[in-house]
Amino acid sequence: MKLVYRFLVLIVAAGFASCSKTQVNEISLEGEWSVVLDSLNVGIEEGWAEQNLQGSTIQLPGTLDDAGLGKENTQLPVMDNSVMWGLTRKHQYIGAAWYRKEVNIPANWKGKNIDLELERIIWESKVFVDGLPIGRRESLIAPHRYDLSEVLTPGKHTITIRIDNSNFYPLINVQGDKYPDPVNQDMAHAYTNHTQIKWNGIIGDIKLVASAIKKIENIQVETNVQANWIRAVFQNHKAVEANLKYVISYAGGEVIVEDKIPSDVSLIEIMKPEAIKYWDEFNPNLYDFKIIAENEMGIDTTTVRFGFREIRNNDGVLELNGKRIFLRGNLECAIFPLTGHPPMDKTGWNQLISQAKAYGLNHLRFHSWCPPKAAFEAADEAGFYFQVELPHWSLHFGEDQKTTNFLLDESDKVLTEYGNHPSFVLMALGNELQGDASLMNTTVADLRKKDSRHLYMTTCFSFQKPLGVVAQPEDDYFVTQRTDKGWIRGQGIFNAQSPNFDEDYTANSEHVPVPLISHEIGQYSVYPDMTEIEKYTGVLKPLNFMAIRNSLEANGLLNMADKLTYASGKLAAILYKEEIERALKTPAFDGFQLLQLQDFPGQGTALVGLLNAFWESKGVISADEFRQFNSELVPLIRFEKAVYENGETFKASLEVANFFKEMSGQTLDWSITNEAGETVHSGTENNIDLQLGNNGNLGNIEFKVNADKAEKLMINVALKGTDYKNSWPVWVYPKEVKVNSDKVVVTASLQQAKQELEQGNTVLLNPDYKKLKGIDGRFVPVFWSPVHFPNQPSSMGLLMDEDHAAFNDFPTDEYTDWQWWDLCIRSKSLIVDKMDVTPIVRVIDNFVTNHHLTNVFETKVGEGKLVYSSIDLMNNLDERPVARQLRSSLLKYMESAAFDPSGSVTIDELIFANNTAQKQFKASDIYED
Repeated sequence: MKLVYRFLVLIVAAGFASCSKTQVNEISLEGEWSVVLDSLNVGIEEGWAEQNLQGSTIQLPGTLDDAGLGKENTQLPVMDNSVMWGLTRKHQYIGAAWYRKEVNIPANWKGKNIDLELERIIWESKVFVDGLPIGRRESLIAPHRYDLSEVLTPGKHTITIRIDNSNFYPLINVQGDKYPDPVNQDMAHAYTNHTQIKWNGIIGDIKLVASAIKKIENIQVETNVQANWIRAVFQNHKAVEANLKYVISYAGGEVIVEDKIPSDVSLIEIMKPEAIKYWDEFNPNLYDFKIIAENEMGIDTTTVRFGFREIRNNDGVLELNGKRIFLRGNLECAIFPLTGHPPMDKTGWNQLISQAKAYGLNHLRFHSWCPPKAAFEAADEAGFYFQVELPHWSLHFGEDQKTTNFLLDESDKVLTEYGNHPSFVLMALGNELQGDASLMNTTVADLRKKDSRHLYMTTCFSFQKPLGVVAQPEDDYFVTQRTDKGWIRGQGIFNAQSPNFDEDYTANSEHVPVPLISHEIGQYSVYPDMTEIEKYTGVLKPLNFMAIRNSLEANGLLNMADKLTYASGKLAAILYKEEIERALKTPAFDGFQLLQLQDFPGQGTALVGLLNAFWESKGVISADEFRQFNSELVPLIRFEKAVYENGETFKASLEVANFFKEMSGQTLDWSITNEAGETVHSGTENNIDLQLGNNGNLGNIEFKVNADKAEKLMINVALKGTDYKNSWPVWVYPKEVKVNSDKVVVTASLQQAKQELEQGNTVLLNPDYKKLKGIDGRFVPVFWSPVHFPNQPSSMGLLMDEDHAAFNDFPTDEYTDWQWWDLCIRSKSLIVDKMDVTPIVRVIDNFVTNHHLTNVFETKVGEGKLVYSSIDLMNNLDERPVARQLRSSLLKYMESAAFDPSGSVTIDELIFANNTAQKQFKASDIYED
């Protein structure tokens, strides 16, 4: 029968003087080790010849990649899927490697308990002391620990560690079989080359720890906000006699409360001292819980750090400490391109989390892996929320018992090693799992029984129905792309529906019975940044980027690379903004998880980030700008559309997504400004009380459009006296504009255009785009990666010279914005690699094919002058004000002296471009079957 000792009275003052200083001896094993690679599994035997372990040395913590050991990669940066799958390891080794070091155990360790800790290893370790086998451990997410008390007597000893990074459980991994090398097909982020590499070595702490008593182990602290208690459960080696007391103190600081406890207890429960405050993202209060054991052998102190917090599902609402929260999340897929493995020090994680918070995030989802303790420590101190997962992205859950047992063991290790951290709020079994759903539910139920400090879920989405679209019986929360009623992310919507800004995902989400988080929103591909190549100074080589650079240079596009990155990135940022705002407008939502703010270097070079893989800005959008629509409090408006004609009335309703704090008597200021920065309309809404959550119908913006010229306006809303503000562009157009010209022939007929050009006339040729064989027009850019998903329309947005005279009456930036939606959808893109034309509207090709694409260009044909448009500028102009305005602006340009195309093509080239050269190029065209 387990002994339990409870303190059920409120303790408000310390009952003892400050506790004794911890007396734990440690020997760091960091430094130089001998290493031998054992690809043939020859093994080691007692008395193995000395010279066999003197071939190489390595610095640990570290990896074979760091040391330049393993097979050297000699690939060239060619444009095929053996290179374009991701970053390339400079050296690679998969298999067993032996590491050996001599240690000297001090005399005062005699009779002490001695543990060896190897903080992080990929898959398997085996330890030998003086040739004697000690044991075997396996884990991808937890330290490998060994009790060496019986063998490490005072004096010199040799510690040998065999580490094997082979694929022990293939069924934890989904296979990317489009990549030719099998070693690069595993995609779960705990064991993959796509982000974290399959390194061999030891990272993090490598140390021997001696303890005098070893009476208390594995303290797990639970806090209950509703009942207002603190409970500590621990392992008590009752055969060891010692005097015990517990101490709760400020993190690394003064004592709050302490008291003696009986020697045989394994549970302590007390009412929360008044000095202890809640932990959350705004108040990351941390405390230390210590149990001090003392006997004639000495004093041992076992300490864990905790925060007083409680995460729960309150009737479908995600609450922390009884208050609603909203997760503004980002995936963390073990992307560390200098080392190929996560930082094991808190400094590295502090930097990452600080950048995430600068962009308004408060949450990271660790996709198919679990980070080391340093990540949790940094998040605890920053007030940042984590979702962790088992090292698992599988289509075969439950099919193999050994694999299942390994994953169950890993789940226990996650809870034991990291369960005390207040930042650890959510846990899923893995990503997009398929297999035995019943077993998934049973596993989640078992985890909840073991540790109720976190919320649990079966799988982060799934393509197995109904698993992926309906919350499972044991799910405490639900992460999905779509429910059984439809999409809850923009990737399924933005290309199919004309831009509107008064919608949210309520219709498809309000029936979900548990807290709901949208899965992997975004995935809008951004053109590679060629300046990034020089940043790869570590174990990975950017052959994929180099291949793209070579392709750009060969195709005459290298001098435009920075513009391609910027323009495609601005489009992605615009789409991310609407993605996030729709989520914030949805009362049934409890968060979103971006895929992602930074680039993903694997899975076909999936450069979907507004930041690069180093979490550095690409110059597309600043942290301050991003935080306007992604923070704890965001002003929002709902309005019908992005484009208005003269005489229409713009109407918008004001609202605020407030996940900060309740605020009464607030003021919202709004204004409408033109491109010159002048305020043309303004207003104020006073005495607004902001509750936690969604605050709708806070007032209205309304004005009648008086547009005698085409113009871009900005709608601005700000919470007075704060930094919280937001803005949205709209475009206004006159109804009556010139769409024909006595000086320009406008035709859809190539034959008529040919005749007019032969006569030296000026022609606007606008054939029926539906009959062209060009690349299908679309508004949203390439999804995820043109390598990973090659059979998709290949464009990545538009690039314009906004100062070009053709746009004098058509306001545009140099990148795609919402007013281009109709023009993009009703278009084809032409490949003009070999044609002497000047694009007026350049379409950005994907980074695999790198063609010169355009849907509006100018050139000379004989004595005639031509503007060619494969955007529909002919049909339904009364209902399409943007097309009408672009046609008018082009005609005015063509009538002017500024229209003097520099290029020249023949009629035959034009016919060829119009009819036969417009193959639907896809990334798959360059790959082997």
